[in-house]
Amino acid sequence: MNSTCVSYFILAAYFDTGLFKYVIFLTVLCYYVLIIVANMLLIVVICMNKSLHEPMYLFVCSLSVNEVYGSTGLFPLLLLQTLSNVHTISFSLCFLQIYCGHTYVCVGLLNLTTMSYDRYLAICHPLQYNTNMTSKKVAVLIALSWLFPLLEIVILISLTLSLQLCGNVIHKVYCDNFSVVKLSCSDTSVNNIYGLVFTVIAIIIPFVLILITYVRILIVCFSGCKQTRQKAISTCTPQVASLLNFFFGVCVEVLQSRFDMNGTPNILRMFLSLYFVTCQPLFNPLMYGLKLSKIRNMYFRPTS
Repeated sequence: MNSTCVSYFILAAYFDTGLFKYVIFLTVLCYYVLIIVANMLLIVVICMNKSLHEPMYLFVCSLSVNEVYGSTGLFPLLLLQTLSNVHTISFSLCFLQIYCGHTYVCVGLLNLTTMSYDRYLAICHPLQYNTNMTSKKVAVLIALSWLFPLLEIVILISLTLSLQLCGNVIHKVYCDNFSVVKLSCSDTSVNNIYGLVFTVIAIIIPFVLILITYVRILIVCFSGCKQTRQKAISTCTPQVASLLNFFFGVCVEVLQSRFDMNGTPNILRMFLSLYFVTCQPLFNPLMYGLKLSKIRNMYFRPTS
């Protein structure tokens, strides 16, 4: 069976919940609406208030746009699968979901990288901040954080589409690239090499850069006065929390993809599959909305 003969994939992580599926559907629907509302509110608040047209808030806005994009790539199909008794997904929709999911991860990580760079300049080189972080540079950084992953994932999916597939069962509640590659009965060496290069460029290098950046920020903070430390901690806390949550989700996703989890209870496998693509989109707007004072004041500005 080659890839041209596979017309659909079976998502085997779903299990029969009986009438309880309607409760699950309503819960997932409410959660999806909450994600969209929270992120759109953050986007509108930043876009409509000129006082928030600063680099840090523009990066936060870009991050929220990505959360809306990533959630929309998963939740509509997840809602349909929740109500369906036959858990299948068409070949084209599966690869569309792969594209959305992988670009969501890469764009999110690059956004966090640019945000850490912004905080590094603001805290470690405050006098040169306005010179170094111009509006043009902000636009270029945001554009690159979106364009680079969009092109990078095209190559990844093109390599997967060229494979011959000997099965169509994916042990998850959504499609991901490695799960499809594991179904191949042809040589996957090129896919594995590109996958390794992709992982280094898209995940490891940004992670190392973020780590170096925050180490340097901490050094400056602890060598400065109390006021400097407090200001740095208050602006960096949301980004560090978002980063930790992001990488916890990535680690969970990698462990699921690389290791056999057939012995794991279905409900736990489903939760682990959904953690990364459900917790992060709601975590970010709540964290940035509550922890960054300017945004918090816009959210909860008292009415006269």
